[in-house]
Amino acid sequence: MADCELIAKCIFFNDKMAQMPKAAELLKDRYCRGDNSECARFAVFKAKGREAVPPDLGPSQMDRARQVIRG
Repeated sequence: MADCELIAKCIFFNDKMAQMPKAAELLKDRYCRGDNSECARFAVFKAKGREAVPPDLGPSQMDRARQVIRG
C-alpha cells in the first residue's frame, strides 16, 4: 500500500511532532505508511473532510475521532 494521502501536509506530524523526528517516524510507520485504517485523523478526514479534523487529534485517538464523526 502507498503512504497516506495526507502524510505530506498532516498538521500533527508537521507541527506537533516537528521537534521529535524519531518518534514521528515511528508513528508514521504505524499509522501512515501502508494500512492507515487505524489512524484517527484519517478516519475523521474521510468521514467529515479535512476541515473537521481537530489540530490536536492524535493518530491513536480513535475514540475521540468517533465522537467528532458522530458530531
